[in-house]
Amino acid sequence: MIDYMQKGGPLMWLILFCSVLAGAVFLERVTYFHRISIRVGEFMRGLTNLIQDRRFAEAQMECASTPSPITRVIHAAIIRHQSDRSELKDIVQEAGQLEMPRLERRLGLLATLAFITPLIGLLGTVVGLIESFVNVTSQSGFASATDISSGIYQSLLTTAGGLVVAIPCAVGYSYLSSRVNALMHDMERAGIEIVNLISENRHSAPDIIEFGPQPARRQSAE
Repeated sequence: MIDYMQKGGPLMWLILFCSVLAGAVFLERVTYFHRISIRVGEFMRGLTNLIQDRRFAEAQMECASTPSPITRVIHAAIIRHQSDRSELKDIVQEAGQLEMPRLERRLGLLATLAFITPLIGLLGTVVGLIESFVNVTSQSGFASATDISSGIYQSLLTTAGGLVVAIPCAVGYSYLSSRVNALMHDMERAGIEIVNLISENRHSAPDIIEFGPQPARRQSAE
C-alpha cells in the first residue's frame, strides 16, 4: 500500500484523503439514518388511542421522546390540532420541508468526491506521462522500453486509485439517497395519517347537549 502511494506520486495522497473523508461521511450518515428510523405503523397505532381519547399532551410527549424527523412532523400537527384540515396539511408540509436539509446533509459532498476522484486520478496519469516523455526527451530519444513502461505504470496508479475511491462513493451516495427517499415517504405517510386522524376524531367527538339533570315532567292529573 505504501509502495503504491509512493510510486503514484503526491496526487495519490490527495486521493487517499478523499477516501478517508468519504468513508467518514458515509458512516456518519448511516449512523444518523439508523438512529432516526422508526416503524411508522406501530408508532401511529400508539398515537391513535391517545388522540381518540383527546390526550394531546401525552401524544406530544410521546413524539418528543422519540427524536426523528417523522415524529417532529407529527408533533407539529398535534400542537395545532385545533386548526382545520387545510391548515393542518400546510403545517405538515412545512414541517417536512424543514426536515429535508437535515436528511440531505453532506450527501452533496459524497457526490462531489465520487465525481472528482477519477479526475484527480486522470490528472495524475497525465502528469506521469508528461514526466515520462520529458525523461525520454532528456535522453536524446534513447530510452529503453523498461524505462517507458515503468513511467506509464507509475502514472496509471493514480487513475486506478481514483476509480477505487469513486466507485464506492457512487454506490454509497445511491444507497444514502434511497434512505432519504424512504424517510421522505414515511414522513408523507405519517403526515397524511395524523391529519386524517385528527380530522376524523374532531368530527366523531360526541356532542354534549345537556349539562345537568333535566327536571321531571309533571303528569297532568285527570
